[in-house]
Amino acid sequence: MGQRGAYFNPGLLLFCQSCFGYPLSIFFIVINEFCERFSYYGMKALLILYFTRFFKWDDNLSTAIYHTFVALCYLTPILGALIADSWLGKFSTIVSLSIVYTIGQAVTAVSSIHDLSDFDHNGTPDNLPLHVALSMIGLGLIALGTGGIKPCVSAFGGDQFEEGQEKQRNRFFSIFYLAINAGSLISTIVTPILRVQECGIHSKQACYPLAFGVPAALMAVALLVFIAGSSMYKKFQPQGNIMGEVAKCIGFAIKNRFRHRSKEFPKREHWLDWAQEKYDERLISQIKMVTKVMFLYIPLPMFWALFDQQGSRWTLQATTMNGKIGLLDIQPDQMQTVNAILIVVMVPIVDAVVYPLIAKCGFNFTPLKKMTVGMFLASMSFVVAAVVQVEIDTNEFRTFDLNKLTSINISSPGSPVTPVMPDFEQGHRHTLLVWGPNYYRVVNKDGLNQKPEKGENGVRFVNAFGGSFNVTMDGILYEDITSYNASTYKFFSYGTKSITLSSAEIPGRCNNSFESTNFGFGSAYTYVITRLSDGCPKLNIFEDIAPNTVNMALQIPQYFLMTCGEVVFSVTGLEFSYSQAPSNMKSVLQAGWLLTVAVGNIIVLIVAGAGQIKEQWAEYVLFASLLLAVCIIFAIMARFYTYINPAEIEAQFDQDEKKKKPENIYAEIDPASQTLQTKM
Repeated sequence: MGQRGAYFNPGLLLFCQSCFGYPLSIFFIVINEFCERFSYYGMKALLILYFTRFFKWDDNLSTAIYHTFVALCYLTPILGALIADSWLGKFSTIVSLSIVYTIGQAVTAVSSIHDLSDFDHNGTPDNLPLHVALSMIGLGLIALGTGGIKPCVSAFGGDQFEEGQEKQRNRFFSIFYLAINAGSLISTIVTPILRVQECGIHSKQACYPLAFGVPAALMAVALLVFIAGSSMYKKFQPQGNIMGEVAKCIGFAIKNRFRHRSKEFPKREHWLDWAQEKYDERLISQIKMVTKVMFLYIPLPMFWALFDQQGSRWTLQATTMNGKIGLLDIQPDQMQTVNAILIVVMVPIVDAVVYPLIAKCGFNFTPLKKMTVGMFLASMSFVVAAVVQVEIDTNEFRTFDLNKLTSINISSPGSPVTPVMPDFEQGHRHTLLVWGPNYYRVVNKDGLNQKPEKGENGVRFVNAFGGSFNVTMDGILYEDITSYNASTYKFFSYGTKSITLSSAEIPGRCNNSFESTNFGFGSAYTYVITRLSDGCPKLNIFEDIAPNTVNMALQIPQYFLMTCGEVVFSVTGLEFSYSQAPSNMKSVLQAGWLLTVAVGNIIVLIVAGAGQIKEQWAEYVLFASLLLAVCIIFAIMARFYTYINPAEIEAQFDQDEKKKKPENIYAEIDPASQTLQTKM
């Protein structure tokens, strides 16, 4: 507090320095983490639908870009740790990269700003390259920012505690974890709601600028809150980069081993022992502990390959389902909140109930066994996802067979029966327009013979009014629908849309604005524009394809299994890694753990990029099978792993060094021999 102490009552000063036994500075850090996680997860929840619905990318490209972004978010923590440890220190690194992060969120929000003039007739932005370029720049900056501060914020919070405050420090990390989950949960509820709001200057569109803008604002708040606590923080200078030392030692050992490949040099017990010529035994021993754990990390990316598809493939699956759950209308991207809710519920239940019951049964449920079970549960979640997908394909994406018609007759009172012999094209839907005994037309322009993809709703307009019509629906223009002709189908998301009719045939006194039906998911409609007796237009709606019937609630079992897998895999994995690492190498293992998440997303990127699996259920089965195979391999590796206590090993080194170091040594000159005599 320094000079400010002269202006405060000592009691008030003491309160400012410590609140309820905690340094006041940690409250700024917790609020910062809540806002940052709200910003990240809120933005991330929207991405897959932003790619598919705004950019009109296909599912595979959208999935590939999504997982590229997530992979970058988990690669950049290594860079953040290097900057903090070797150059700027934690505080300056957090501030600098948070500025980058905030700019990235703002650029992403700006990339989604649009208006009617920005779109072609299919609802795709005319200046799409500009939107894409801005979006990719924004996401790149976000990846650098969120990944760069990830290894710094929690550690910086831990730095705020004094010796003897271990209890408060442990509680801080619990509060910190709660802030992460609270930010994630609230944001994945709020931002999808903001997305479906209508906004625009001249037209009403899905409000991506607002949905991305709120996370950008929260990130700015996170930055300001963190800076506001600056004078209260304990800041430490960079202590050197331990990851660099580890890399140099490993590199020297490998280089030295290959330099002495001849039989003249005896074999050494461990390949890292080839670094003994340059590095001390303690460091080599510590790196051995780390590499032993790192070896177990090799199979782990496959778990993350499945886990992170909750935000991509599972969200896309939800778009093909019915979001009406009881009184709630659930958006596809809101289903991700199931994971956040279950995490908050499951963690205390597993810790307080499940593990103690397993222990009472006499089963030695070691950390590696827990992680194996977690991988198995994640694999089973994808089996359930495959079953749900089969149900969707069976009930929703079926082909609509046409009855073979032998004849159609049109009749009206006082008129003779008119036989109709239309040329129906087999396997397609048809609309027969009739406006008199001898006046009819078969409309089959871009007819649908299956459900619209991605849970969208196909809508076309038929002009039975006369003249020529332009129709604007939710900002998308249908041009030149001539008399007794139909437009092509255009596709819209869930909800109610605004419709505007434009024609020289409409009298000025008539209302030309209408509201659509409340669209569900995966339906198709034909709107027929007819003329009322007063000459004003009327919209008549006909359901071509019924909306989806498979409910999003069927996804809950797969989310439940995945969350259970996460609890026993992720939480246990971090605990295991820390328990098996020496005190000065925990950051190295943290970087290694985050690297497995990045590699897992790269695996999804490769599979989605290849795009060779046409059936989605088959892709789910493939991922489930791969993780199950990896689970078996990991179980075998775990069987041969020997648990260690790094503290005991380091204590042994301390004792050995103490024994080697002479005590009470002094020297004097022997007067007789004039030689140096050493005495103990």
